[in-house]
Amino acid sequence: MITTPPAHFLLFTEAAIDSPTGGTWRFVLEQVGAGEALSASDSENVECAERLELFAVVRGLEALEQPAKVTLVTKSRYVGRGLKRGLADWRANSWHWERFGRVVPVRDHDLWRRVDRALQFHQVECRLWQFDAEVTDDRPQVAAVRPQPAAAGWSAWPRKAAAVLSDALRPAGLAAG
Repeated sequence: MITTPPAHFLLFTEAAIDSPTGGTWRFVLEQVGAGEALSASDSENVECAERLELFAVVRGLEALEQPAKVTLVTKSRYVGRGLKRGLADWRANSWHWERFGRVVPVRDHDLWRRVDRALQFHQVECRLWQFDAEVTDDRPQVAAVRPQPAAAGWSAWPRKAAAVLSDALRPAGLAAG
């Protein structure tokens, strides 16, 4: 029986606090090799950019109609650390964790639960987007493209980044030939 591998998508997320009472989140979802992108953005009445970034991740993952391989590109260390280190522990501890000697609910647990649910369907790899990073041998393309600020020209940077990252995401065997 031949199985088709799941489609591979790049999910770019960003968020910005743009007023005293809230901010804007945005995601761009592009299938690798297809050249078409889905983009969505909205504003929320929250004062935390980390929660806005998590909104973008949740909405991007929930926009996928079938199981997929997803490379999440975000500048948020909060999102990256939560995906890599937090989810399994939080789930095991009923979405609580110890903070300064007290057991308290995980911050943004409502959104983290939605991410956890999406991970039942999608294989997600998180890559931190490095701003103003020096170009190194292991990250030449990631450091070379910089997103524009939220208010100015969100539409251009994900397309440029997707083109630049395509070589970095290609398996080693394909890159050589």
